[in-house]
Amino acid sequence: MEVLVHVNRSKGRPARKVAIATTAALAAGLVAYVPSVSAAPAAPAGEPTDIKTISTGWTIPWGTSWLPDGKSALVTERDDFGVWSISADGATKKQLGKVPESQTTGGEGGLMGVAVDPQWATNHYVYVMHTSSEGNRIARMTYDGSSLGGYTVLLKGIKKAKYHNGGRLAFGPDGYLYATTGDAQTKPLAQDKNSLNGKILRMTRDGKPAPGNPFNNYVYSLGHRNPQGIAFDPQGRLWEAELGDSSKDELNLIKPGKNYGWPTCEGNCDTAGMTNPKKTWGVAEASPSGVAVVDGAVYMAALKGERMWRIPINADNENVGTAKAFYVGQYGRLRAVTAVPGAKSLWLSTTNADGNGGEPDGADKIFRVNIG
Repeated sequence: MEVLVHVNRSKGRPARKVAIATTAALAAGLVAYVPSVSAAPAAPAGEPTDIKTISTGWTIPWGTSWLPDGKSALVTERDDFGVWSISADGATKKQLGKVPESQTTGGEGGLMGVAVDPQWATNHYVYVMHTSSEGNRIARMTYDGSSLGGYTVLLKGIKKAKYHNGGRLAFGPDGYLYATTGDAQTKPLAQDKNSLNGKILRMTRDGKPAPGNPFNNYVYSLGHRNPQGIAFDPQGRLWEAELGDSSKDELNLIKPGKNYGWPTCEGNCDTAGMTNPKKTWGVAEASPSGVAVVDGAVYMAALKGERMWRIPINADNENVGTAKAFYVGQYGRLRAVTAVPGAKSLWLSTTNADGNGGEPDGADKIFRVNIG
C-alpha cells in the first residue's frame, strides 16, 4: 500500500490535516517514520564559551538522560552497573540502584545507555542497555523519583563481544525508542537484515518492533560497525556517530532502511546501495562516542581523540559545515555529550578510568559547557 503526502507550503498555509493523516498512517504501520525537514534555515551556530566541572568522583559514566522537567538527570556507570540521579547544578548525587543481571565483557560491555521516557511523569519508565550472560539487552525499569525497580527485559539476544557493543539509547520525536548495536566483532552481522547487531533499532515502549520499520522487524538502519552516539535535531533528523576500524570514523545522517556500508565500506565509497557519511575523521583524532545537537550544530565526544568536535548542520538541507575541535588533550577521553534542556549548554563526561585513560576509579568528571 502506498501513502502519498503532499504539503503546500506556499503562503504559510497550515499543514494540520496533513500532520493528522500522517500520524494516523504511522500509527497503523503503513509508512516508515521519515522525519520532515523544515524549510527555515537554522540560526547561526555558536561555539563553546566556557566549561566548568559540576561533578566528580565518577568511574566510567557512560550514559546520561535528563528527566523531562530538566531538574535532574540519570547517569549510568558502566562497570559497576549503577544508575545515579544528579541535580542540574551537580550539587546532589545519589545512587538509585543497580541494574540486575548485568556483567562486563572485560572491554566495552556493561551498563551502557539510559533513556528516560518522555512520558515519565505518568509512567515512571526508564530504559537501559546492558550486557548480560547471553548477550546485550534492552530493559525497562521504573523510577518513582526516589528508587529504581521493576526490572523488565524488553529485548535480548543482541550478540555481545569484548568490543563493539554499541549501547546508546534515545527516544525519537515519533515516541519510539532507538538503540545502537555494534557488530560484536563479527563483521557479516552488520549486513544481515535479520540480525540485531551492527544496526540502529527502533522499538515501542513494550519492546516490540516499531510500526513502519523498513524490514518489518527491529532494524531501522544497517551496516554499522560500532555506533555509540545518536541524537535528533530540531527538524527530527537522526544523527549518528560511529567508531571506524583503522581508517575513518563517521558522522552519519540516518534514514530508515539505509545501509551505511560496514564492512564493505569504511568512510566514503562508491559501492551501489551504500550511504556515505556526512563527515569523516581519522581514528586518531576522533573514535567518537556520544553526540548531542545544540544551537545548529552536532557536538561529538571523542575517546582516542580526546576532544569535542563541533559540526555545523543546516535546517534546510543535508550539508554540514567545517568541523572544529575543542579541548584537545585537556580532559582526556570524552564519552557522553548531552544537551541541557531549555539551555544552550551541554553536559560532557570523561571515561579516563576505563582502562585506556590510565586513571584510577573515581577519577572521571562531568562538565557543563555553555554555548555562545
